[in-house]
Amino acid sequence: MNLSEYVASLKNETVAICGLGVSNLPLAQLLLAAGCNVTIRDKRDRAALGESAQDMESKGAKLRLGASYMDDLTESVIFRTPGIMPHSKPIADAVTHGSRLTSEMEAFFDVCPCSIIAVTGSDGKTTTTSIIGELLKAAGYTVHIGGNIGTPLLQRSESMRRNDIAVLELSSFQLMTMERSPDIAIVTNVTPNHLDTHRDMDEYVAAKRRVFENQTADGLLIVNNDDVITREFGDLARGKVLRFSSNNRIGSDAFIQDNAIYVANDGKTEPILPLADILLPGAHNVEHYMAVILATQRLVPLETVRRVAREFGGVPHRIELVRELRGVRYYNDSIASSPSRTTAGLRSFDQKVILIAGGKDKGVPFDDLGIEIIEHVKTLVLTGLTAERIRDSVLRRNEYSGSPEIIIESDFETAVRRASAAATTGDVVLLSPASTSFDKFRNFEERGNTFRNIVNSLE
Repeated sequence: MNLSEYVASLKNETVAICGLGVSNLPLAQLLLAAGCNVTIRDKRDRAALGESAQDMESKGAKLRLGASYMDDLTESVIFRTPGIMPHSKPIADAVTHGSRLTSEMEAFFDVCPCSIIAVTGSDGKTTTTSIIGELLKAAGYTVHIGGNIGTPLLQRSESMRRNDIAVLELSSFQLMTMERSPDIAIVTNVTPNHLDTHRDMDEYVAAKRRVFENQTADGLLIVNNDDVITREFGDLARGKVLRFSSNNRIGSDAFIQDNAIYVANDGKTEPILPLADILLPGAHNVEHYMAVILATQRLVPLETVRRVAREFGGVPHRIELVRELRGVRYYNDSIASSPSRTTAGLRSFDQKVILIAGGKDKGVPFDDLGIEIIEHVKTLVLTGLTAERIRDSVLRRNEYSGSPEIIIESDFETAVRRASAAATTGDVVLLSPASTSFDKFRNFEERGNTFRNIVNSLE
């Protein structure tokens, strides 16, 4: 089925688009242009939607806005934004009464004419997805990057060719109702995350599992052999499974030996990428490259892998060097919205850092983060709603003897400036919050950009 056929199949349906976000806005425009019967449902009011509300109405959409936007949800086809959970009562009731629940990303899987590589996991999704895209483009492929990053791909599907490759980052929220799986799936790791939104850890794990559950025998799943949950995923897959490990070459298809990434094929092992050639800092980025190499080894020449590794400097807000001022380096790791992600960031440096952390609570434990902070932080500056929880995770440890010094500041800019004041020549100041941004910012990008602006204003 191509996109035109898919849209035509909706002409005799009533369609609800729940949440007029980045991906659903172009979807609404597409369906309205085709004459579909569309109701747009959004929790924002008309004023907050601005010109989009009038534009949608002028094209024939009906609007349900504000607090009651999900009332009387009876449309036969419901497109949900990832932020609306499928088990919410209005959605669940509608499905019980015969509505079909889907999403823009699920529609893309239905119409995409080319191979799909998808990446999910608790940490490292964006970097892994981006490296794959860079490698494939360097090898001469036409690549379409989307999902949780990039631009919405559904409307672009008609211009895609069979030999192109779509590379997707998929969140647990996107995966929850997926009924199709990519040709190649990567799961970087699975640790507690988004437990403020998912009902429990079991639901979160089940969502991640869907990235490969519908693969056939021709599918390929790549998993982290050092992560107990993803290791078990490999035992459940129907297709081929390849495993990577930083700690154990036994049973792994990519591993570290002699300061290089090695790959095992047909009983033979060969060095693929010297660790010294990887520009991105940190052991977690070595793991990302192991996963990427396994996913692309039949598509990308080895010399291309090595060249891209030497040149690719990473993605903004992911241990991004913002500035060096008076011998102090400032790094923006705003993407680190979980303790495991902050732990990876701390371990990327061979010295104790000045850490700025804290934000909105996701309902995940900080117990293990406390010991990581004691081992890797010289001054801890906390801000946001999780400040006290992170502080307590440090104070509870028997290893805590007054170091690091702990500073709590409610104002974000003041916290950054306190961190700067504590730094001397040779120090690293790292924003790595271990929490979401939603207590003070719209998203992690706005938080990272604010940090960058503050740092660049320092004199």
